Amino acid sequence: MELDFPVLSFLIWLPIFSAVIVLWLGSLGQTEAGKFVALAASLFTLAASILLYTGFDVATANMQFVEKATWIERFRADYYLGVDGISMPLVLLTTFLTPIVIIAGWEVIRVRPTQYFAAFLLLEGLMVGVFAALDGLLFYVFWEAMLVPMFLIIGLWGGDRRIYATVKFFLYTFLGSVFMLVALIYLYLQAGSYSILDFHELPLGMFEQLMIFSAFLLAFAVKVPMWPVHTWLPDAHVEAPTGGSVILAAVLLKMGGYGFIRFSLPITPDASQALDWLMIGLSLIAIVYISFVALAQQDMKKLIAYSSIAHMGFVTLGFFIVFSIALNGNGGDGTRLALQGGMVQMISHGLISGALFLCVGVMYDRLHTRQIHDYGGVINTMPKFAALMVLFALANAGLPGTSGFVGEFFVILAAFQANLWLAFVAATTLVMGAAYTLWMVKRVVFG
Repeated sequence: MELDFPVLSFLIWLPIFSAVIVLWLGSLGQTEAGKFVALAASLFTLAASILLYTGFDVATANMQFVEKATWIERFRADYYLGVDGISMPLVLLTTFLTPIVIIAGWEVIRVRPTQYFAAFLLLEGLMVGVFAALDGLLFYVFWEAMLVPMFLIIGLWGGDRRIYATVKFFLYTFLGSVFMLVALIYLYLQAGSYSILDFHELPLGMFEQLMIFSAFLLAFAVKVPMWPVHTWLPDAHVEAPTGGSVILAAVLLKMGGYGFIRFSLPITPDASQALDWLMIGLSLIAIVYISFVALAQQDMKKLIAYSSIAHMGFVTLGFFIVFSIALNGNGGDGTRLALQGGMVQMISHGLISGALFLCVGVMYDRLHTRQIHDYGGVINTMPKFAALMVLFALANAGLPGTSGFVGEFFVILAAFQANLWLAFVAATTLVMGAAYTLWMVKRVVFG
């Protein structure tokens, strides 16, 4: 069912224009009014995204709710929006978490609160733009612009080493994006437009595909992040305020996975197949090695940050294992299972990691420490909160019956159809995830 109303534009521009209003109210000293406008805008955006989903046809793979208008006629760049089964869940994830983040900072953020909430509204609109853009240049504008509010969120409301973390975050992500811009310009010269759907139809040679794949890899691997370009993430999480950590883990990391499945796989399929061994290897390093690194952490935020890298390794593994499955004659159901597992893992990890960072934020606001050894017996003072934290931790550990189990289980099942040893190595994360998560819960919750 198509809607007559341009709902995707509404989802993008309502929070952006609301951010301007919130800033204006803050400049007038109307802090409380600004906070209520921010919350109302985020809730209206969530309601609009639910309306979008109610009209979404899950039976088709075609783009839906398409909006197209001329933007830069000289370069054949259009204001071109649309969603499909890949982007729709990520739009919902973004709009669902933003009001939660605003509520979480309602009483906690006392320094420049209106600017803080305005930054999250701006970030929300730009993130929805990334997932909805069907024009390569428009996608790049949203992708780069999104760095600005996150830069401010960490740099202005972060911890003692926020400047170092902010600069590191910005340099890693910006430098990777420069190569993506070069690839997009080359694709434009070949296709005659910036339409991502036109990019998918280009008959590129192997050398061209390898170069374009490498350029996209530098941009998307940093965002996931994949080993070894992951070092910015723990620093950013530790220094970011709670809301910043929630959005960073739950949504921003998913942009890397989204980039791989929207750009790398359909535009450079031959290069993706030729280099699948590299992507699988890097994914397994993230799954296994980073899990051991997480086990050694004493800071709760760092532990969850490293666990995010390990869990996102399943996303890239699921996306790039499809070629090995097809070569073994197990295409169709096997490749579908791998891709579905990667998508489920992205959404599941977004919800679980966001919840865990909120839990850490609640405890930090009371004791002003994130060190695991400083806690013991939270269940004695906050039993209901402790029960929720245990539930989210079990989901993070991949307990059967939770969403954290489904995506990883799908990818492991698909991996068995590619290589037995590959599946065995990937399955170790279920053990390691339980080890570092339950170790943290035992110390913090039960003492």
